[in-house]
Amino acid sequence: MLDEIQPDGAIIALPNALHETAGRSCLARGIPSLIEKPIADSVSSAMSLINASESSGIPILVGHHRRHSPDIREARRIVRAGELGDLVAVNGMWLADKPDAYFEAEWRRRPGGGPLLINLIHEIDCLRFIVGEIASVQAIASNTARGFDVEDTVSVALRFEGGALGSFLISDAVASPYTWEITSGQALYFPHQPGDCFYFGGREASLAVPSMTIWRHDGTDKSWQDPFRRQHATLDGSRTYQNQIEHFLNVISGDEAPIVSVRDAMLSLAATLAVDAAAREGRTVTVQEMIA
Repeated sequence: MLDEIQPDGAIIALPNALHETAGRSCLARGIPSLIEKPIADSVSSAMSLINASESSGIPILVGHHRRHSPDIREARRIVRAGELGDLVAVNGMWLADKPDAYFEAEWRRRPGGGPLLINLIHEIDCLRFIVGEIASVQAIASNTARGFDVEDTVSVALRFEGGALGSFLISDAVASPYTWEITSGQALYFPHQPGDCFYFGGREASLAVPSMTIWRHDGTDKSWQDPFRRQHATLDGSRTYQNQIEHFLNVISGDEAPIVSVRDAMLSLAATLAVDAAAREGRTVTVQEMIA
């Protein structure tokens, strides 16, 4: 198909294990591609795509679509600009209730088919994008809600290279609106319920996302007993998926470099696999050891 059609670009949305093969097929023909997340099913496969893309000069954009969302982009700007002061603490959650029919596919009831490796990588990528690199993780996993061989709930503790500590709770067995898809209103295939799923705490202020609410003390003493002043960061009103496809067109034309490169996406994969290892082995796992 690639030889006959000779497309300007290709979107690769195959099972994870086929991302490397399809990606290399596009690179060999000089075709830029948008590869869905995760970039591959292993760090070694991701490294293979990194080497092939960087040596050929043909770009790959990885489909971590939330980076194209105005709320996530503005949260990154606020944190990186120091508007919260030195970042101290990060907290987040993704609590959803996948229906029984979802698990009729046997692979979703087996290790690798749970929220850890399917859903958490979105959250890990957002946290890396907004806060910075993750140094190490600890995790506890449970399958109590359904009793399948795969986890349904995971609690994660994170240490960021910049010094901040974080926690994240993820479950696909909880009836709640506390997911980015629902609270942001950006995923049109979910009902919109305004709320928050990420919290960033700094020495000067705190930020809740995606409501983009900023809390800071309304006083000079900045004591914990001083009143708080609430502000709202303004967003541009753009749509995540439209932004992503427009960016991909600019990557194809050579007018823009990928916002999410293969090397960048590999780090999100490595951090997610570190959480998986930490939950299975009951120890602190560094991201660097997953890469090594």
